[in-house]
Amino acid sequence: MRLQGDVAAGEPTAIQFPLPLAWPDDARDVEFLVTDSNRHAVQLLQQWRDWPVRTALLVGPPGSGRTLLAQVFAAQSGGRVIDDADLVDEQSLFHAWNDAQATQTPLLLVAAAAAPAWSVALPDLRTRLAASPVAQIGAPDEALVRALLERGSARRRLDARDDLIDWLVPRLPRRHQAVAQMLDGLEQAALSGRRRVTIPLARDLLSALFGAAEDPTTA
Repeated sequence: MRLQGDVAAGEPTAIQFPLPLAWPDDARDVEFLVTDSNRHAVQLLQQWRDWPVRTALLVGPPGSGRTLLAQVFAAQSGGRVIDDADLVDEQSLFHAWNDAQATQTPLLLVAAAAAPAWSVALPDLRTRLAASPVAQIGAPDEALVRALLERGSARRRLDARDDLIDWLVPRLPRRHQAVAQMLDGLEQAALSGRRRVTIPLARDLLSALFGAAEDPTTA
């Protein structure tokens, strides 16, 4: 596992987690790519000893790698992770938060959105969540979209050339799942034997999947 020291700005950095025995023997299956869009979240988790309380929230959109990042954090810190924390019983969260403070064991609550969006009914839990730092994974920036397309194409053995990647990066909606959907579409077309992985194919998929969204800011 590599999650030591500060992750500095620059080229995308790959954080890796040890492969469980049952997983495929491919380190790329457990890579978390760090760019400006998620660097602050990674750094906050690296600095867990400096949290004002022993609990923090990790939030990010679907497909953003938040669960994998939480696993890396748990392995490094020895802390506890509660995934989909917004769906957990409030009393259970309340006791988990208190237990983290009492035992000084870091607790990471993982969800799609920060606590204000959870509609928490228990006042004491609201107060505790408000005191917890938030590690926010943002929408993917161009560097991350490019890295995800390049690595995803390599893993799927797609002949996605540089000109295709260059064309796609500014046109894909800024969502992690949009990148995955595009890679799925390219792979299906390639496996069918009917289409080469080209810009015209990507244009057709872009239209079919996202309504011909060619504005880089389209969400």
